[in-house]
Amino acid sequence: MMSLGGPQKSISTISNPIIPYVGTILGGLVPGELIVIHGTVPDDADRFQVDLQCGSSIKPRADVAFHFNPRFKRSGCIVCNTLEREKWGWEEITYEMPFEKGKAFDIVIMILKDKFQVAVNKKHLLLYNHRICLERIDTLGIYGKVQIKTIDFICNSLQGSQPSSLEVTKINTENGEMPNGPQFAVPYVQKLDTALCPGCTIAIKGEVAKNPKSFAINLKPSDSKDIALHLNPRVKNKVFVRNSYLHDSWGEEEKEVANFPFSPGMYFEMIIFCDASQFKVAVNGVHTLEYKHRFKQLEKIDVVEVTGDVHLLDVRSW
Repeated sequence: MMSLGGPQKSISTISNPIIPYVGTILGGLVPGELIVIHGTVPDDADRFQVDLQCGSSIKPRADVAFHFNPRFKRSGCIVCNTLEREKWGWEEITYEMPFEKGKAFDIVIMILKDKFQVAVNKKHLLLYNHRICLERIDTLGIYGKVQIKTIDFICNSLQGSQPSSLEVTKINTENGEMPNGPQFAVPYVQKLDTALCPGCTIAIKGEVAKNPKSFAINLKPSDSKDIALHLNPRVKNKVFVRNSYLHDSWGEEEKEVANFPFSPGMYFEMIIFCDASQFKVAVNGVHTLEYKHRFKQLEKIDVVEVTGDVHLLDVRSW
């Protein structure tokens, strides 16, 4: 999901920790922070877990705000839960299993103000709503059959991004805070600060609705009904449609994408980078698609429009 080259502020890195690992999270956790764990699942693994804990006490056992527990029996599953006053809550089970025995992995846990968002191997995996307030979390624990190469705590992701290299883009969080001002009302129509040209970037932050069908982002000129770029993720059907509306008719749809990047309720940042021949689109730091220009007068494209089942948090262009 987030790739981690490029400019970012790494608070700390832990290399080759011995498992079980229990360590203090310096400065606690704030919305906008990422925990990135690179490791390998051993061939004989039955299970391992990553716990965001409130302290490191063993007796009584410290509360666990977020217990992330891949289990490899049968077809495998991931169990998430919260331990409070030595009692487990209700399990949230994900049957998608991105971990494989003998294979390397990277886990990105994004800290949001109301939930954790987890991606594995650059692909969105799950959401977990906070049951214990973030301020109480001060310890990371990793247990079970797993080898860990590095643990990174990264804050202020997506800042100073280099738009020409979409893979290094990060989630832009001013002062470590999620954008939480008044949400941008949808449908949203706004003129860009400057008309589009090669080298321009548009960044859109939002949250997919909880029960979405689809949403759309359109880039268009203000002086006609044309739509230069129509991005239409159909979340219910997991199809990412791209098209243009020119001379009063839609063109041929483009749908190919390696991984459909959106899920209900997830936070995203979409980067649309315009170069001389095409648009390049990345979602949460992962390059997703390219779309060759069909509307050639780039300098006339000066409006961005967002519609559908999405909560819009921020739109910027530069």
